[in-house]
Amino acid sequence: MESLEGYRKSIDNIDNAIVAMFAERFKITNKIGQNKAEQGLPAKDETREASQFERVAGLAESYGLDPKFAKDLLKTVIDQVVQNHIEISRLQSAKRPDK
Repeated sequence: MESLEGYRKSIDNIDNAIVAMFAERFKITNKIGQNKAEQGLPAKDETREASQFERVAGLAESYGLDPKFAKDLLKTVIDQVVQNHIEISRLQSAKRPDK
């Protein structure tokens, strides 16, 4: 049996990977936000969100994770992404010479 300290070290490593993956995810979603702003698209895409919630729930089930937890976590992430997209769009609008 592994020690408590060993388990905690494993958790710390996993947390590090999770944060790194979130950082990478937000780099990509910010590029999407830039693209949406340039094309005049809305920050929120409810159709895409619905499919993502469904996909994540299925993934969670396949990994033995509570699907509700996974969807709640995704909702938090998506809410932040949408806020970032709104801000990107606002900044993009402020840079336009016609404004």
